[in-house]
Amino acid sequence: MSFRLAAYAVCIEDGRVLLARHVPPKGETNWTLPGGRVEHAEDPFDAVIREVAEETGCDAVVERLLGVDSRVIPAAERTIPGGPEHQNVGIFYQVRITGGHLRPEPNGETAEPTWTPIPDVARLRRSSLVDIGLTLSQTLPATGHVAHVPVGGLIQH
Repeated sequence: MSFRLAAYAVCIEDGRVLLARHVPPKGETNWTLPGGRVEHAEDPFDAVIREVAEETGCDAVVERLLGVDSRVIPAAERTIPGGPEHQNVGIFYQVRITGGHLRPEPNGETAEPTWTPIPDVARLRRSSLVDIGLTLSQTLPATGHVAHVPVGGLIQH
């Protein structure tokens, strides 16, 4: 099994959420939250700020921890053919943008950072991370945990 620890930013302003288009080298694009892998010896708190800057061009501050999600993606559902099953542990933070200008990630897999009206999210081909982050943001569970988001239709791992 492969494993990834990642930090994700849930940035909500005026009923809109900041999303970025994930453009993998192969496969279909989808919308996701700014965020990504926590580097070796990096604090997830610092990682989410770094990822927002890299993927969107914006400066940000963490306002609160929203929660942690852990899910196992079966090998058959992975976008990497022949890859092993994968566990992703995601730490979700409520983040506020404080400066900068939206721009695509230079030489990266994310492009087109966009403020998206929350009601429009349901119509997008998106990562399950978007639904997890929005649910955590809207419900603020005391445990920091939400039930697993069903995967299917427009939602992708």
